[in-house]
Amino acid sequence: MNLLKNLFFKITLLVGVCFYHRALFAQTPFVSKAWVADNGAGTYKNPILHADYSDPDAIRVGNYYYLVSSSFENIPGLPILRSSDLVNWKIIGNALTVQTPKEVFDTPQHGKGVWAPAIRYNKGEFLIYYPDPDYGIYVIRAKNPTGPWSTPVLVEAGKGLIDPCPFWDEDGKAYLIHGYAGSRASIKSILVLKSLNTDGSKVLDAGKIIIDGHETDPTLEGPKIYKRNGYYYVFAPAGGVATGWQLVFRSKNIYGPYERRIVMDQGKTTINGPHQGAWVTTPNGEDWFLHFQDKGVFGRVVHLQPMIFKNDWPVIGIDPDRDGKGEPVMTYKKPKSVLPAVIETPQDTDEFNSLDLGLQWQWNANPKPTWSFMYPSKGVLRLFSDKIPSNENLWWTPNVLLQKFPAPTFTVTTKVQFTPNDRLTNEKVGLAIMGFSYANIALKSTKDGVWLTYTTCKDADNHKPEIETKITQIDPKSAIYFRVKVQEVGLCKFSYSIDNQNFVEVGEAFQAEVGRWIGAKFGLFVTREDSINDAGYADFDWVRVEK
Repeated sequence: MNLLKNLFFKITLLVGVCFYHRALFAQTPFVSKAWVADNGAGTYKNPILHADYSDPDAIRVGNYYYLVSSSFENIPGLPILRSSDLVNWKIIGNALTVQTPKEVFDTPQHGKGVWAPAIRYNKGEFLIYYPDPDYGIYVIRAKNPTGPWSTPVLVEAGKGLIDPCPFWDEDGKAYLIHGYAGSRASIKSILVLKSLNTDGSKVLDAGKIIIDGHETDPTLEGPKIYKRNGYYYVFAPAGGVATGWQLVFRSKNIYGPYERRIVMDQGKTTINGPHQGAWVTTPNGEDWFLHFQDKGVFGRVVHLQPMIFKNDWPVIGIDPDRDGKGEPVMTYKKPKSVLPAVIETPQDTDEFNSLDLGLQWQWNANPKPTWSFMYPSKGVLRLFSDKIPSNENLWWTPNVLLQKFPAPTFTVTTKVQFTPNDRLTNEKVGLAIMGFSYANIALKSTKDGVWLTYTTCKDADNHKPEIETKITQIDPKSAIYFRVKVQEVGLCKFSYSIDNQNFVEVGEAFQAEVGRWIGAKFGLFVTREDSINDAGYADFDWVRVEK
């Protein structure tokens, strides 16, 4: 009888696990209308992610790949993407829900926060090491990549410690390699190896320089360490974000000396600065390399390159000169996958019909819980107005909800219903393009009614004032549609409609600009200039991204 009960329990458990995984992975894949890398015929095009997933790192666990990237000041941070074939990716979570120290990151800290991270899997646990160049190197952990993730633990405190990557050797010893940011440490272009305790939570020594780039490789940074056939390999970029190259160093001893080789550069292609990323091996034994390309206002987009070994040296991309130095490809056959092919992309459109805000959205700073609420019975996202910092512009305002540019050309449209508070004036709700300079189309409550406005702010990062133009009065009882079209070079044209059919352009075309270490972004805001015991709000029915 006990054997039967035990068998019944195991069968029930197995069925439950199967149904759980079926529910988890059987959701209809999201496919962007703006950019799809999978050509649908066994090939793909680069970039596989035409969005600002800066400083990517990736691993394979089982049959799935997981990718993380820098997120700087934006929260939630450390987005986690998953793929079954290295070409089709979806956002499955964000590992960082609060940026620490909280009191610092409750206000915008552009270009600070999470720099280049590393993701690893060790003893049944996912780990992400990330640097904050002003505070040190942190580690967070999770049993499941979708979370929950642990509170950040400071592995090593210090200014200018960047680009960490852990490594567990076959003998059980643990190490951490990292670089230095010259802006904080006053040194750069060296890679240092330090001992870690076995669980990877604490650095044990001061470290030793294992690679020095001063003679041949300026701005050497972003190291990732691996082992193959008895060789330790350090993959590292040099030469700067926009124009650099990819290096690999190898040694039979983890402390060196290391041999050096350039394994990929731009060559005769149009892919500038191809470097910094991750080496992954498929279940079928194929080697691939993920890296970024700096595309200005579109951010650091992610490419996928084939990789082979010749005489225990990696060659990335294609090697037309057969000199061991590869060039990036624009199209190529897809990696072999053991799972069925599924075309999907990172989420951009959001219908706001879920209980949760889409994973693609990030705030300008640590959010207050009163800024936004999902409203499931109405199928809307409700944003309450919050006070803009005194004498400041939108760049320095925390409650701006943003996402990355998803393609070289795209259109964003949103439907919004504005309900201003009748005891407040100068509440404002809008659709914005954000960068060092920004522009937005908005509704603004004033003493003489609600006006549609077009606003620009040049050099917003330098605290410059906005230039706001009133376009026409609007009946706030009716919904309105805001739209922005983004063209190839980042030229943006704003328009509005009352019926979602006939759109009227406002203002002059606006040239999008980069932010601090990031590409331009688009998003939503609801602000006010005064404080009382209540707020107006805006209900966003949907945000749709199309070609």
